[in-house]
Amino acid sequence: MAHFLSKTFGLHGNDIAQKQTQTSLIEKFLYPKLGPGQLWEHAADQVIQRGGEIHLGIRIDRINVEGDKVTSIEGTDPSDERVTFAGDHFFSTMPVRDLLRGFSAEVPAEVKQVSEGLIYRDFITVGLLAKKLKLTEADGSPLKDNWIYIQEPDVLIGRLQIFNNWSPWLTGCKDKVWIGLEYFCYESDPIWKLSEDEMARFAIGEVEKIGILDAQDVEDSHVVRVPKTYPAYFGSYDKFDVIRNYVDRFENLFLIGRNGMHKYNNQDHSMLTAMTAVENVANGITTKSNIWAINTEMEYQEEKKAAG
Repeated sequence: MAHFLSKTFGLHGNDIAQKQTQTSLIEKFLYPKLGPGQLWEHAADQVIQRGGEIHLGIRIDRINVEGDKVTSIEGTDPSDERVTFAGDHFFSTMPVRDLLRGFSAEVPAEVKQVSEGLIYRDFITVGLLAKKLKLTEADGSPLKDNWIYIQEPDVLIGRLQIFNNWSPWLTGCKDKVWIGLEYFCYESDPIWKLSEDEMARFAIGEVEKIGILDAQDVEDSHVVRVPKTYPAYFGSYDKFDVIRNYVDRFENLFLIGRNGMHKYNNQDHSMLTAMTAVENVANGITTKSNIWAINTEMEYQEEKKAAG
């Protein structure tokens, strides 16, 4: 039988004023009916309504710079055509290593060395639609947890989500359970190279092994791979200031978000870096210090964990 560390999170809480609580320990928060993607869909609608454009599926691989400014970016669109976008201000959420690889100007050797030494952890999630779970609350009712951290040493799965408990609208059928099995890995790991069917079978076997469900109760599956999900605070990270001092000199380039800043930020802090960067532009502020200052306490806590 599996042993778990779990935490139950309130759904659609009325009182979310928990200012003195660490983000990872907050009990209640507001959650979109159909998941966090609704927020970005609404933001996209607002951009388009106000005359903006959104281009999807473009792989940016070149950042053209002149002096201390970025002049344009280039990439390949879904039809393999090269496209170029000029602009007055640029906000980057792409991995720092990829950003610097694309610079048209010669990147100083020390900056390049630190950049190439940055390490990322990658992520696979396997969604399973099942008739039921074997694991229940003590009274036999369905589990109330949103996330369950799995500690069993003989499986690779690190965490399990029960999407029904985030929002009942995420499942679409009240008599089914929709779970997500989360794997933390590297792109070089064998698990990353499995086909979707192989990965689904592997994941089903693991949760059956530790008593979460019976394989025969699984009706459907879906696999999503997300590279560079977690910027790591090891590798060359202790020299990251070398990178920061270099990129900060480009006055119209703003690094934001988790990968953009190589900071293990939560979603709210990532959004705040973007909002602060926009405020800087609106107010003619070219220094980036107030952006980098966001969520420094989280970085401190992660470094303490690594040291311990």
